[in-house]
Amino acid sequence: MDWSDTPEQASFREEVRSFIKTRLPERYQAAADGATNDAEALVGGWQADRKSDDEERRGVALTWADALAERGWIAPHWPKEYGGAGLSVIEQFIYNQEMSESGAPAVGGMGVSLLGPTLIVHGNEEQKKEHLSKVLSGEVAWAQGYSEPGAGSDLAGLQTRAERDGDDYIVNGQKTWTSGAQYADWLFALVRTDPDAPKHRGISFLMMDISTPGITVNPLTDMGWNEPFNETFFEDVRVPAQNLVGEENRGWYIGMTLLDFERSGIGGAIEYRRSLERLTDYMEQDDGSGTIRNDWQRASRLEIADLHIGIEILFNFAFRIVSMQNAGDIPNYEASMNKLYGSELHQQLARGGTKALGLYGQLWERDVAPMNAGFVRDYIGSIPHTIFSGSSEIQRNVIATRGLGLPRG
Repeated sequence: MDWSDTPEQASFREEVRSFIKTRLPERYQAAADGATNDAEALVGGWQADRKSDDEERRGVALTWADALAERGWIAPHWPKEYGGAGLSVIEQFIYNQEMSESGAPAVGGMGVSLLGPTLIVHGNEEQKKEHLSKVLSGEVAWAQGYSEPGAGSDLAGLQTRAERDGDDYIVNGQKTWTSGAQYADWLFALVRTDPDAPKHRGISFLMMDISTPGITVNPLTDMGWNEPFNETFFEDVRVPAQNLVGEENRGWYIGMTLLDFERSGIGGAIEYRRSLERLTDYMEQDDGSGTIRNDWQRASRLEIADLHIGIEILFNFAFRIVSMQNAGDIPNYEASMNKLYGSELHQQLARGGTKALGLYGQLWERDVAPMNAGFVRDYIGSIPHTIFSGSSEIQRNVIATRGLGLPRG
């Protein structure tokens, strides 16, 4: 299989590389290279910077957003008529690959990947005019209100209610695992507007200004003492009915909408390769004898070799998916294979890196631990990766039934 670029693809790749080299702010480059102990740069990234009390951090975030916006690269997969770059599937793949190679942060988050594509398909012209441009400028960030305490994998069982009252909906209920809500300006949510309808048919899709009275966002601390997600409460929140996207009670189908754009997962494969390369570089530092530094690192060589092979396999999963999309096919069980393999490989990499550092792998403070304590922190942070975005159990069921044609149990 030949994954070489055509002359046109090679030219575009060089354009992206040159852009990143000249326009990526030093703050983000240092975080990507592991050359900083700044926890906010390493964890929160662009999303946290844009809401920071530090004027300099806000300026860096704005500078990077403006640079991407000049080329429509905040939303490279959106059609040009809506302010995107209208890149082909292969161009998107190359763009994502080069951004990941450099560690450059994406801008726009869920506004770009989820809300924007949904509005482009289902929103009215007023909604598109009001919201799409603010996503593309980096002015407004969005969070997703889907999961609830009793409705995670069974999302259609959600119970947050929205009752029509004149020109408004009154929303009551709770969402959880609301990623990035503490940095967001707006929230899009699935809410139940007909409690008597079958589960999938009584749901509507609403957009809400997160500063609306009655909305409370409480950050949740994970096992690594980070706050990547939140619980969000709604108490008699009045949402204008004009913020309903599509038809009332048809929100389930609207919420599942995404434009057909490149979702190969190449970013994860590149991130893992960068981590493994940093680990091997560290282990090969000369201790004066010209050999690998210590016994436990020598014992880790075979495990590291296995990880290297695993990462190359993940690369080829990504190439397979983008090739299918470029041919007009829609990956199904292939995407489940990619997610299953990638999330479990991530955990193996985090464990292997922590083990390779021996006793030093237990140090948590970035300023005293090898490699900024990256592997031990990733060891903790990788635990939910086989749960979110579809658990490994669900992915195996999809592969069994849709890929292997096995009967449902």
